[in-house]
Amino acid sequence: MNVAVAACLWLVAANVAGMVPSRTGHRRRAVVLILTALPMAAWVFAAAGLLWGAAFVLAAGSILRWPLGLLVRRLRGVVGGGC
Repeated sequence: MNVAVAACLWLVAANVAGMVPSRTGHRRRAVVLILTALPMAAWVFAAAGLLWGAAFVLAAGSILRWPLGLLVRRLRGVVGGGC
């Protein structure tokens, strides 16, 4: 499968997962999307280059902005001593 097609399919699936109602606050879906985005981003960087890899990371980050923001806050609390 072409890397561009796979990346676009991931982005569409992430958007659909975010639109479907959830009783658990989308946490499970966010974890699955983040875990699948990491190898996808590595594949895009390796196959398409720095520019397209950065574009995919920015697009994925805009879709997962709340889960990534919470992850950054949690990591800052653990690493930074809670400040």
